Amino acid sequence: MAQGSTVTRERIAAMEPRIRPYIRHTPVLRVDMADFDRPPLAVDLKLECLQHSGSFKARGAFTNLLERPVPKAGVVAASGGNHGAAVAYAAMRLGHKATIFVPEVSPQAKLDLIRSYGADLVVGGARYAEALAASERFAQETGALQIHAFNQEETLVGQGTLGLEIENDLPEIDTLLVAVGGGGLIGGIAAWYAGRIRIIAIEPEGAPTLHRAFEAGHPVDAPAEGIAADSLAPKRVGELMFPIAEAFVERSILVSDDDIIAAQKALWNRVRIIAEPGGAAAFAAILSGRHTPAPGERVAALICGANANPANF
Repeated sequence: MAQGSTVTRERIAAMEPRIRPYIRHTPVLRVDMADFDRPPLAVDLKLECLQHSGSFKARGAFTNLLERPVPKAGVVAASGGNHGAAVAYAAMRLGHKATIFVPEVSPQAKLDLIRSYGADLVVGGARYAEALAASERFAQETGALQIHAFNQEETLVGQGTLGLEIENDLPEIDTLLVAVGGGGLIGGIAAWYAGRIRIIAIEPEGAPTLHRAFEAGHPVDAPAEGIAADSLAPKRVGELMFPIAEAFVERSILVSDDDIIAAQKALWNRVRIIAEPGGAAAFAAILSGRHTPAPGERVAALICGANANPANF
């Protein structure tokens, strides 16, 4: 484990049975890249896009609500969409009030989903950082419990349960490709594996948060642009995840918006999987050739979110 981190395999293993009644064990689909007009290669796709609320975020949301006392004012979260939907869903299931702040860049599909779970939705600010600041002010004024999308121990532990599930499903893989925004997902998964497989971060060229952090040796501000800006474009990766990533994430690979769009279309057209831009980023690295597996390398890609309209592909 990264030195000083409290996001441990033991905590993740203990948390998994607590959230299990509320989350789905999502399936794995093995595809042959020949079906995508590429050289033959078996790739396992972990379809976390089929999780409640449409992304992996439900794991961290339930962990927060089950591990931390929730006041009468309920919970508040800032989100590009997926974290907000997950917190709203978890709050609905557990009987708590939820207030969700999202930036103007959030797509309508995610706004509609959040509202469908009965949360109070506040849309404002151009990017995630502005929604986060507004949510922090709301928490101070009302006493609502703030649930951070990635820089929160409980969030990292909850996302780490996905690493546990992937290992149970795919014990033989050598390499796992994981999309990165704020880093809560890859931080939790890397904490679970603790160096036992290769974990490679996949990021959009327009939002290279972990890439820049690796270059600088600490989290730094990065651009927050591109087609996946609603899910993979906070200003910087979380302080809590970075030591874990330094210890256990091999490197970051950047993919273009065109790569991501091609991956979305290919997943829909060839295997009927709906993936939002951030959800398709890991597969984009394989489809584009930006990650070329070595002979015999057993590769899995995490399809982590599905909150998109396939009519747009």
